[in-house]
Amino acid sequence: MSKAFLVLDDGRIFEGKSWAATGKTFGEAVFATGMTGYQETLTDPSYHKQVVVMTAPHIGNTGVNKQDNESSKIWVAGFAVRNPSSVTSNWRSNGSLEQELIDQGIVCIQGVDTRAITRHLRDRGAMRVGIFSGCDMTREAMVIEVRKSPAMTGAFLTADVSTPKPYVVKAKGAKKFTVAALDLGIKAATPRSLSERGVEVHVMPFDSSFEDIMAIHPDGVFLSNGPGDPSVMDDVVEKVRQLLNAQIPLFGICFGHQILGRALGFSTYKLAFGHRGINQPVMDKTTRKVEITAHNHGFALQAPVEGIFSTVYGRGEVTHFSLNDNVVEGLQLLDAPAFSVQYHPEAGAGPHDAAYLFDRFVNLMEKQAVML
Repeated sequence: MSKAFLVLDDGRIFEGKSWAATGKTFGEAVFATGMTGYQETLTDPSYHKQVVVMTAPHIGNTGVNKQDNESSKIWVAGFAVRNPSSVTSNWRSNGSLEQELIDQGIVCIQGVDTRAITRHLRDRGAMRVGIFSGCDMTREAMVIEVRKSPAMTGAFLTADVSTPKPYVVKAKGAKKFTVAALDLGIKAATPRSLSERGVEVHVMPFDSSFEDIMAIHPDGVFLSNGPGDPSVMDDVVEKVRQLLNAQIPLFGICFGHQILGRALGFSTYKLAFGHRGINQPVMDKTTRKVEITAHNHGFALQAPVEGIFSTVYGRGEVTHFSLNDNVVEGLQLLDAPAFSVQYHPEAGAGPHDAAYLFDRFVNLMEKQAVML
């Protein structure tokens, strides 16, 4: 077992040991606080071009299985853990986590103090990182390579993760509605959650035109999660404005929330270290209930948390905010059928406090159908 190094672009270096695939990899350093759900994290397209640091010290004990994948592959650029399990023990397991990482060529590091890395990122902010495993390089050379790697700000990554052609997830039971889901990096749990509510979901490429979307006669449009910087998504933002003008019910999550916010005229900004993990407290202003929610975002909307705001589509308001730092976590239009949240109501893995949002979307489509 050779040495491995996790190198941050501020020059901080953590020494560990090689694990899974060897070589070198680069991305944005982010941390995930969940004690479970590592497979869903690894296969979430939102983590594309990110190196995930797991704060829970023991990772891999339940192995991997085919059912819990959120997409067809592992998307993380790299993976850092403290103590990978040497034993796989779960009745659903189809294999070991390490072998899956090797098979997909994911460069990883073990034996580093992942909580120390997390504290450093919380103090200094998210930054570029490299994992060098089995590489014969000086520390200075590794830092230089990390600093030459692309930053997340300004990154256009949607084309990498979006489906190349449309596909359909059938409704379970009687079909109530048809929804066009714009794939910006969608997780498998999302169309599944909608299908359980009688919705037939047409997952469509991110660059589908307004005419492509309208051709399936959707009762609603869903804007998915995804990786990258929302400030570079001008074409999708313009498409959302067309949908708003057409009075099509809209529901956006995560990246989709940011894009809806941009379509309403708000700007986005980079958070210091983002919101990650499955235990983020959010206040729902419409019910005054606190939800424990699953997050993975490094950007946020600049919108007024209090009061009613005006847009070209009518009045709107912020519906949810973070109890940790007051970041906008949800908004809705009052004069048009559109709303969004910054987090993941499908929560795979994670708490199910926010699952009601899919019901809210169905109710919005029912209401709009009556009006028409």
